[in-house]
Amino acid sequence: MKEIKITNLIKFCTLLFLYKKSMHGYELIKLLKEHTGKKISSSHVYPFLNNLEKNKIIRLKAKGSNDKKEYQMTKKGRVFTKTIIDKFARLVNFNIKHNLKICASCRCKLIEGAYKSKIRGKVMYFCCKYCCLQYRSK
Repeated sequence: MKEIKITNLIKFCTLLFLYKKSMHGYELIKLLKEHTGKKISSSHVYPFLNNLEKNKIIRLKAKGSNDKKEYQMTKKGRVFTKTIIDKFARLVNFNIKHNLKICASCRCKLIEGAYKSKIRGKVMYFCCKYCCLQYRSK
C-alpha cells in the first residue's frame, strides 16, 4: 500500500469534507472548487480517493442516486483525519500566538489591526485609539 501524504490543500479539504459526511466524487469536486477558489479536475481527486480506499481510510458506500459512487469515511479514516486536523490546529495556534498582540488598556487579544503607539519610550499595542488615550490618561 502507498503511504498517504497530505501535501496540499485539496487533499486536506477532501479529508475534512469526507469527515463531515459521505459524498460522491462530483459533490466533492464541487465543494473543493467552492472552498479553495481553484479549478479542480477529477485528476486532482480520484487518484487520492483511490489511495484512501486502498488504505482503508474511506470505503465505497452503496451506490447513491444515479449510480454514483459514494465515499464514506471508515473508523480508521476518522482517527487518521482527526490526527491531521490536530496537527494543523497546532500549526495555526502557534502562528496565531506568535502574531497575537494584547491591548495594553483593556487586555483584549488582537490578531490583526492593532493600534500602535510609543509611550514613555516603549512601543505599545491597543485595540483602538480610545484605549490608547485612556491608557495615556492613567
